Amino acid sequence: LQAVHGDTTMLQSTALRLSGFAADGIGAPIVICNDAHRFVTRRQLQEIGIEQAELIAEPVGRNTAPALTLAALVARGESGDSDPVLLVMPADHAIPNLHEFQAGVAIAVRAAKARLTQPEAKDAIVTFGIVPTEPATGYGYLRLGASSAFDPGAFVLDAFFEKPTLELATEYINDPRYLWNSGLFVLRASVWLTAMAALEPAMLDACVRSLAASRVAGHDHLPDAALFAACPANSIDYAVMEKLASHPALGIHGAVVPLDANWCDIGAWDSAWAVAHKDENGNVASGDVIFEGTHNTYVRSIGENAPVIACLGLDNAIVVHTPDAVLVASKDRAQDVKNVVAALAARGDTRVNLHRKVHRPWGWYDALGCGPNGAGFQVKHIAVHPGQSLSLQLHHQRAEHWVVIKGVATITVGDLVRDYTVGEHVFIATEAQHRLQNLTSTQVEIIEVQLGAYLGEDDIVRLADVYQRE
Repeated sequence: LQAVHGDTTMLQSTALRLSGFAADGIGAPIVICNDAHRFVTRRQLQEIGIEQAELIAEPVGRNTAPALTLAALVARGESGDSDPVLLVMPADHAIPNLHEFQAGVAIAVRAAKARLTQPEAKDAIVTFGIVPTEPATGYGYLRLGASSAFDPGAFVLDAFFEKPTLELATEYINDPRYLWNSGLFVLRASVWLTAMAALEPAMLDACVRSLAASRVAGHDHLPDAALFAACPANSIDYAVMEKLASHPALGIHGAVVPLDANWCDIGAWDSAWAVAHKDENGNVASGDVIFEGTHNTYVRSIGENAPVIACLGLDNAIVVHTPDAVLVASKDRAQDVKNVVAALAARGDTRVNLHRKVHRPWGWYDALGCGPNGAGFQVKHIAVHPGQSLSLQLHHQRAEHWVVIKGVATITVGDLVRDYTVGEHVFIATEAQHRLQNLTSTQVEIIEVQLGAYLGEDDIVRLADVYQRE
């Protein structure tokens, strides 16, 4: 959800990747995200003019195969009569050359639909193989087989290979049959569901059942949490793609379209450095940064109150500042950030799951500070987007003071509803029903001071909520 490469966030760039694509019948996107990101995802899509996206909010993560299965089920509709071609795109890729990408998509769509016009053809699940530029050890590889008998632009998928050693990667890059495994796919919804029924029936059943029991809020699908939690976790490659060759009776084969579009998987900060514009010393700066005697280094420090970062005598480094953490790493250790996250989790640090700035459907809040061990008091900066509203709620264990610092806030306390302007103050006693609304066309912001022995988010009793949260 960050604008790591370019002016749009990576999610927005992904959603816009087919802009201008010459094809009929392109539908609204289906976006799969975690339930915690549901509302910020919807807002980011609206910011780029996509209002009608179907959004599937997973209650827990179960990897890419269940995510695609949910999307295929939604795409087919309740009747199952529709059978659209799906382009599957992770939202952490950068693909600068959209012309080449869209040309590859056109070939892949044609290959995925070949069975519809050529009865002798097999159904195909098409992936994209990236023409490698270096002996990368951080990517998996594909090996091309023979040219497809049913489409001149595609090849039979011969084999998958895990992330190799440098020696093996050097061998691969010198053999034109080997391509990077992109994680991009094109397939018909019915073909994917047929493959799942044969190869991962328990996964398919869990997805069908959780979706059948889902809540639907507008264009948002909220699968049943307990039923989806029972779903096995696996990736598209492991669950299906690597098994197709050993199940010929399915009549489904893997196909590959080579793609040379400057693709990059932004899986770590070294990848962000690789795709960014660099200065004469190979440095990349986002924010207020000073480089002295520094080379091939990536620095990111953005936000309203982000500090200046000065780098002296660094080489091949990564420095990333966020409001609640600072990362300093050697570029060749960028993939090991997961080890830091594991260390934080092991000591029970809540920042693993909850950032200082938290997005909500109505806007966001930034936790500015609190008392020892989170008790006594907590201060938040709260922003409410135009036309949005917090739930009507109360708290059993805390009181609150609100000070308006921007805009005109409509505030309910008990039976009193009135507008408050900048500098005005409201006290909300324990057990008092209250609500904060923005009925204007400009953003509203307040400073909230919470007082009480317990200040957890679970001490929110929602009495009415326009976003249908439980």
